[in-house]
Amino acid sequence: MRVVITGGTGFIGRKLSKALVAKGYQVFALTRSTRTSDIPGVRNVVWDGVSSYGWEEFAEGAAAIVNLAGDNIASGRWNKAKKNSILSSRLNAGKAVTESVTAAKVRPKVVIQASAIGYYGPRGAQPVTEEAALGSSFLSGVAKEWEASTASVEDYGVRRVVIRTSMVLGFGGALSKMIGPFKLGFGSYIGDGHQGVSWIHIDDEIRAIIFLIENSACKGVYNLCSTHPVTFNKFAETLGAVVDKPVRLRVPSFVLKIMLGQMAEEILISGQFVLPERLITAGFNFEHLDLKEALGHFVD
Repeated sequence: MRVVITGGTGFIGRKLSKALVAKGYQVFALTRSTRTSDIPGVRNVVWDGVSSYGWEEFAEGAAAIVNLAGDNIASGRWNKAKKNSILSSRLNAGKAVTESVTAAKVRPKVVIQASAIGYYGPRGAQPVTEEAALGSSFLSGVAKEWEASTASVEDYGVRRVVIRTSMVLGFGGALSKMIGPFKLGFGSYIGDGHQGVSWIHIDDEIRAIIFLIENSACKGVYNLCSTHPVTFNKFAETLGAVVDKPVRLRVPSFVLKIMLGQMAEEILISGQFVLPERLITAGFNFEHLDLKEALGHFVD
């Protein structure tokens, strides 16, 4: 059983690769690097990020293609060049995946297309499910085009699943940037703190992706997040308790807007209370639903 992962050397991709190998899959991780994989059972395959050249043979008859590739949205200020990179990196990866499916004589069984809960845009306190409408923010537009980039594989009879992922808790990603200041006692609340924080433990993220690969009845959009979103005030308070450092600081919204511009508005100051309604209906069981317990796994 073969799985091809674009973005296979990233935070989620590496964990997914290890888990798939443990279940007996052959994993081919597409990467720009020429380094050999340090994960036993995983083969790194060099690609150009824009086409299926050099890896089409691995897509042939694959159990799955998991498309995770895309520029990090939280690194650097969102100037014109950064915004273009965020979007184009995702569209290019989607184009390459579609190209590989089109060329295959034996189609892959499923394409797992990454996306994010940014699709819904800033929301108030109302819970958000997969039925919610597209938002009007920059990230909403990116998510819409990102998801659409592989839609045509369905014309070839390939099952497609779109995963709208929330903040993933693990040794990497957003939490790795937050935890240091909190440990030093410089953790802070952001804005009024009422914005929603939807989160998922990295182990549940990986288990959910594999669940969606292996369950042929699953197709369409799935929110990947725990069933217990919280306010940012609650998230910060809980992280402070886990590292045993009370949170006494609060960064006003206007300061973040000056420092980070639009990125602050869409990622830090606003949020959503997202629920994984379709994942629960499909029979997936979470292992980490308590935020304090989940955060405790990543504190040394």
